[in-house]
Amino acid sequence: MTATQLFSGLPEAKPSSFAQWRALTGRIVWVMATKGELVVAVITPLVFTLGFYLPLKYIMQFQGIDYAQFVMPIIVLQTMSFTMMSNAQMAAFEALTGLNTRMQTMPIGKLVPLLSRISAGLVRSVTSLAAALVWGHLIGFRFVAGWDQAVLFCAFSLAVGTVLAIGADALGSLTKSPEALSQALTLPTLVLGMLSCGFVPEGGFPAWIRPFVRNQPISQFSFALRDMADGGVMWQVFWVPMVWLIGLTIAFVPLAVWASVRRS
Repeated sequence: MTATQLFSGLPEAKPSSFAQWRALTGRIVWVMATKGELVVAVITPLVFTLGFYLPLKYIMQFQGIDYAQFVMPIIVLQTMSFTMMSNAQMAAFEALTGLNTRMQTMPIGKLVPLLSRISAGLVRSVTSLAAALVWGHLIGFRFVAGWDQAVLFCAFSLAVGTVLAIGADALGSLTKSPEALSQALTLPTLVLGMLSCGFVPEGGFPAWIRPFVRNQPISQFSFALRDMADGGVMWQVFWVPMVWLIGLTIAFVPLAVWASVRRS
Protein backbone atom coordinates (compact mmCIF):
# COMPACT_ATOMS: atom_id res chain seq x y z
CA MET A 1 0.00 0.00 0.00
CA THR A 2 1.34 3.40 -0.96
CA ALA A 3 1.60 6.46 1.25
CA THR A 4 -1.31 8.02 -0.64
CA GLN A 5 -3.52 5.06 0.20
CA LEU A 6 -2.47 5.07 3.91
CA PHE A 7 -3.35 8.71 4.47
CA SER A 8 -6.42 8.96 2.27
CA GLY A 9 -7.93 5.56 2.98
CA LEU A 10 -8.83 5.29 -0.69
CA PRO A 11 -7.30 3.15 -3.44
CA GLU A 12 -4.80 5.05 -5.58
CA ALA A 13 -6.32 6.06 -8.91
CA LYS A 14 -4.75 4.52 -11.99
CA PRO A 15 -4.13 7.01 -14.80
CA SER A 16 -6.35 6.41 -17.80
CA SER A 17 -4.88 4.91 -20.94
CA PHE A 18 -5.33 8.28 -22.61
CA ALA A 19 -3.33 10.02 -19.87
CA GLN A 20 -0.61 7.37 -20.16
CA TRP A 21 -0.50 7.77 -23.93
CA ARG A 22 -0.34 11.55 -23.64
CA ALA A 23 2.49 11.41 -21.10
CA LEU A 24 4.58 8.91 -23.06
CA THR A 25 3.99 10.67 -26.38
CA GLY A 26 4.91 14.00 -24.83
CA ARG A 27 8.12 12.49 -23.46
CA ILE A 28 9.17 11.17 -26.87
CA VAL A 29 8.30 14.42 -28.68
CA TRP A 30 10.24 16.40 -26.06
CA VAL A 31 13.28 14.18 -26.60
CA MET A 32 12.99 14.61 -30.38
CA ALA A 33 12.76 18.38 -29.98
CA THR A 34 15.67 18.71 -27.55
CA LYS A 35 17.94 16.37 -29.50
CA GLY A 36 17.34 18.16 -32.78
CA GLU A 37 15.35 15.43 -34.54
CA LEU A 38 12.59 17.85 -35.50
CA VAL A 39 15.19 20.20 -36.95
CA VAL A 40 16.51 17.29 -39.01
CA ALA A 41 12.92 16.59 -40.09
CA VAL A 42 12.81 20.11 -41.55
CA ILE A 43 16.24 19.94 -43.19
CA THR A 44 15.85 16.47 -44.73
CA PRO A 45 13.29 17.44 -47.40
CA LEU A 46 15.42 20.49 -48.25
CA VAL A 47 18.40 18.21 -48.89
CA PHE A 48 16.29 15.97 -51.13
CA THR A 49 14.80 18.96 -52.95
CA LEU A 50 18.17 20.52 -53.72
CA GLY A 51 19.86 17.18 -54.37
CA PHE A 52 17.42 16.01 -57.03
CA TYR A 53 15.65 19.09 -58.38
CA LEU A 54 18.70 21.18 -59.22
CA PRO A 55 20.71 18.52 -61.16
CA LEU A 56 17.73 17.14 -63.09
CA LYS A 57 15.60 20.24 -63.66
CA TYR A 58 17.08 21.24 -67.02
CA ILE A 59 17.33 17.67 -68.30
CA MET A 60 13.60 17.16 -67.63
CA GLN A 61 12.74 20.48 -69.26
CA PHE A 62 14.03 19.12 -72.56
CA GLN A 63 11.45 16.34 -72.22
CA GLY A 64 8.67 18.84 -71.51
CA ILE A 65 8.36 17.85 -67.84
CA ASP A 66 7.68 20.36 -65.07
CA TYR A 67 10.13 18.74 -62.69
CA ALA A 68 8.95 20.57 -59.57
CA GLN A 69 5.52 18.95 -60.00
CA PHE A 70 7.04 15.63 -61.02
CA VAL A 71 9.58 15.16 -58.23
CA MET A 72 7.75 16.44 -55.13
CA PRO A 73 5.77 13.23 -54.47
CA ILE A 74 8.95 11.12 -54.21
CA ILE A 75 10.61 13.77 -52.05
CA VAL A 76 7.65 13.57 -49.69
CA LEU A 77 7.80 9.76 -49.69
CA GLN A 78 11.54 9.80 -49.01
CA THR A 79 11.03 12.11 -46.03
CA MET A 80 8.37 9.70 -44.74
CA SER A 81 10.97 6.94 -44.91
CA PHE A 82 13.12 8.86 -42.45
CA THR A 83 10.23 8.77 -39.98
CA MET A 84 10.16 5.02 -40.52
CA MET A 85 13.85 4.75 -39.63
CA SER A 86 13.41 7.01 -36.61
CA ASN A 87 10.61 4.80 -35.27
CA ALA A 88 12.67 1.69 -35.87
CA GLN A 89 15.61 3.09 -33.91
CA MET A 90 13.33 4.30 -31.13
CA ALA A 91 11.67 0.90 -30.72
CA ALA A 92 15.00 -0.92 -30.89
CA PHE A 93 16.52 1.37 -28.26
CA GLU A 94 13.61 0.87 -25.87
CA ALA A 95 13.81 -2.89 -26.34
CA LEU A 96 17.60 -2.90 -25.96
CA THR A 97 17.59 -0.88 -22.72
CA GLY A 98 14.81 -2.95 -21.20
CA LEU A 99 12.30 -0.08 -21.11
CA ASN A 100 9.66 -2.22 -22.81
CA THR A 101 10.10 -4.96 -20.21
CA ARG A 102 9.81 -2.47 -17.35
CA MET A 103 6.64 -0.99 -18.83
CA GLN A 104 5.10 -4.45 -19.06
CA THR A 105 5.45 -4.80 -15.28
CA MET A 106 3.77 -1.44 -14.65
CA PRO A 107 0.04 -0.59 -14.74
CA ILE A 108 0.27 0.72 -18.30
CA GLY A 109 -1.96 -0.33 -21.16
CA LYS A 110 -0.29 -2.97 -23.30
CA LEU A 111 -0.55 -0.98 -26.50
CA VAL A 112 0.17 2.44 -24.99
CA PRO A 113 3.98 2.36 -25.62
CA LEU A 114 3.45 1.33 -29.26
CA LEU A 115 0.77 3.96 -29.84
CA SER A 116 2.98 6.59 -28.21
CA ARG A 117 5.90 5.83 -30.52
CA ILE A 118 3.64 5.87 -33.58
CA SER A 119 2.03 9.15 -32.47
CA ALA A 120 5.42 10.75 -31.92
CA GLY A 121 6.48 9.50 -35.35
CA LEU A 122 3.37 11.13 -36.79
CA VAL A 123 4.48 14.45 -35.28
CA ARG A 124 7.79 14.06 -37.09
CA SER A 125 5.99 13.12 -40.32
CA VAL A 126 3.76 16.19 -40.14
CA THR A 127 6.83 18.36 -39.54
CA SER A 128 8.65 16.84 -42.51
CA LEU A 129 5.60 17.08 -44.76
CA ALA A 130 5.04 20.74 -43.92
CA ALA A 131 8.70 21.50 -44.57
CA ALA A 132 8.67 19.57 -47.86
CA LEU A 133 5.65 21.53 -49.08
CA VAL A 134 7.33 24.82 -48.17
CA TRP A 135 10.54 23.88 -50.02
CA GLY A 136 8.47 22.56 -52.90
CA HIS A 137 6.53 25.82 -53.13
CA LEU A 138 9.82 27.69 -53.42
CA ILE A 139 10.85 25.67 -56.48
CA GLY A 140 7.43 26.00 -58.12
CA PHE A 141 5.36 23.06 -56.84
CA ARG A 142 1.63 23.86 -56.68
CA PHE A 143 -1.64 22.09 -55.94
CA VAL A 144 -3.43 22.64 -59.21
CA ALA A 145 -6.50 20.51 -58.49
CA GLY A 146 -7.78 22.44 -55.45
CA TRP A 147 -7.75 22.14 -51.69
CA ASP A 148 -9.67 18.87 -51.51
CA GLN A 149 -6.94 17.13 -53.47
CA ALA A 150 -4.28 18.94 -51.41
CA VAL A 151 -5.85 17.55 -48.23
CA LEU A 152 -5.98 14.09 -49.80
CA PHE A 153 -2.32 14.45 -50.81
CA CYS A 154 -1.31 15.23 -47.22
CA ALA A 155 -3.54 12.56 -45.67
CA PHE A 156 -2.32 9.85 -48.03
CA SER A 157 1.33 10.84 -47.50
CA LEU A 158 0.92 10.66 -43.72
CA ALA A 159 -0.93 7.34 -44.01
CA VAL A 160 1.97 5.86 -45.99
CA GLY A 161 4.47 7.21 -43.47
CA THR A 162 2.49 5.86 -40.52
CA VAL A 163 2.10 2.37 -42.01
CA LEU A 164 5.83 2.21 -42.76
CA ALA A 165 6.59 3.43 -39.24
CA ILE A 166 4.41 0.67 -37.77
CA GLY A 167 6.33 -1.98 -39.69
CA ALA A 168 9.67 -0.45 -38.73
CA ASP A 169 8.59 -0.28 -35.09
CA ALA A 170 7.92 -4.01 -35.16
CA LEU A 171 11.37 -4.73 -36.59
CA GLY A 172 12.97 -2.46 -34.01
CA SER A 173 11.24 -4.20 -31.12
CA LEU A 174 12.31 -7.59 -32.45
CA THR A 175 15.93 -6.89 -33.38
CA LYS A 176 16.95 -4.65 -30.43
CA SER A 177 19.82 -3.29 -32.52
CA PRO A 178 19.39 0.37 -33.61
CA GLU A 179 22.63 0.45 -35.63
CA ALA A 180 22.09 -2.78 -37.55
CA LEU A 181 18.44 -1.98 -38.18
CA SER A 182 19.24 1.46 -39.56
CA GLN A 183 21.69 -0.06 -42.04
CA ALA A 184 19.23 -2.80 -42.99
CA LEU A 185 16.42 -0.32 -43.72
CA THR A 186 18.58 2.12 -45.64
CA LEU A 187 19.33 -0.25 -48.54
CA PRO A 188 15.74 -1.20 -49.50
CA THR A 189 14.67 2.43 -49.04
CA LEU A 190 17.32 3.62 -51.47
CA VAL A 191 16.72 0.78 -53.95
CA LEU A 192 12.94 1.23 -54.07
CA GLY A 193 13.32 5.00 -54.22
CA MET A 194 15.86 5.06 -57.04
CA LEU A 195 14.20 2.22 -59.00
CA SER A 196 10.88 4.01 -59.09
CA CYS A 197 9.03 6.43 -61.35
CA GLY A 198 9.41 9.10 -58.70
CA PHE A 199 12.65 10.68 -59.89
CA VAL A 200 12.55 9.90 -63.61
CA PRO A 201 9.78 8.64 -65.94
CA GLU A 202 9.45 4.95 -66.64
CA GLY A 203 10.98 5.45 -70.07
CA GLY A 204 14.28 6.42 -68.47
CA PHE A 205 14.87 2.81 -67.36
CA PRO A 206 15.99 -0.20 -69.43
CA ALA A 207 13.05 -2.13 -70.88
CA TRP A 208 13.81 -5.29 -68.86
CA ILE A 209 13.32 -3.58 -65.48
CA ARG A 210 10.37 -1.34 -66.34
CA PRO A 211 7.65 -3.77 -65.14
CA PHE A 212 9.23 -3.80 -61.66
CA VAL A 213 9.79 -0.04 -61.67
CA ARG A 214 6.21 0.67 -62.75
CA ASN A 215 4.43 -1.72 -60.37
CA GLN A 216 6.40 -1.49 -57.14
CA PRO A 217 4.66 0.40 -54.29
CA ILE A 218 6.79 3.56 -54.28
CA SER A 219 6.03 4.18 -57.95
CA GLN A 220 2.33 3.55 -57.39
CA PHE A 221 2.28 5.91 -54.41
CA SER A 222 4.05 8.60 -56.45
CA PHE A 223 1.58 8.19 -59.34
CA ALA A 224 -1.35 8.84 -57.01
CA LEU A 225 0.29 11.79 -55.26
CA ARG A 226 1.31 13.36 -58.57
CA ASP A 227 -2.26 13.18 -59.84
CA MET A 228 -3.58 14.66 -56.59
CA ALA A 229 -1.29 17.65 -57.06
CA ASP A 230 -2.03 18.10 -60.78
CA GLY A 231 -5.54 17.40 -62.04
CA GLY A 232 -7.07 15.21 -59.34
CA VAL A 233 -6.56 11.49 -58.88
CA MET A 234 -8.94 9.07 -60.59
CA TRP A 235 -10.04 5.76 -59.10
CA GLN A 236 -8.34 3.84 -61.95
CA VAL A 237 -5.04 5.17 -60.64
CA PHE A 238 -5.85 5.33 -56.94
CA TRP A 239 -7.04 1.77 -56.34
CA VAL A 240 -3.61 0.17 -56.89
CA PRO A 241 -1.72 2.27 -54.28
CA MET A 242 -4.68 1.80 -51.93
CA VAL A 243 -4.36 -1.98 -52.29
CA TRP A 244 -0.64 -1.68 -51.50
CA LEU A 245 -1.36 0.50 -48.48
CA ILE A 246 -4.08 -1.78 -47.13
CA GLY A 247 -1.94 -4.85 -47.72
CA LEU A 248 1.02 -3.34 -45.85
CA THR A 249 -1.31 -2.33 -43.02
CA ILE A 250 -2.69 -5.86 -42.71
CA ALA A 251 0.86 -7.24 -42.63
CA PHE A 252 2.47 -4.68 -40.31
CA VAL A 253 -0.14 -3.91 -37.64
CA PRO A 254 -0.47 -7.46 -36.17
CA LEU A 255 3.31 -7.86 -36.27
CA ALA A 256 3.84 -4.56 -34.45
CA VAL A 257 1.23 -5.40 -31.80
CA TRP A 258 2.75 -8.83 -31.19
CA ALA A 259 6.30 -7.46 -31.07
CA SER A 260 5.26 -4.76 -28.61
CA VAL A 261 3.31 -6.89 -26.12
CA ARG A 262 5.39 -10.09 -26.17
CA ARG A 263 7.56 -10.89 -23.16
CA SER A 264 11.27 -10.52 -23.93
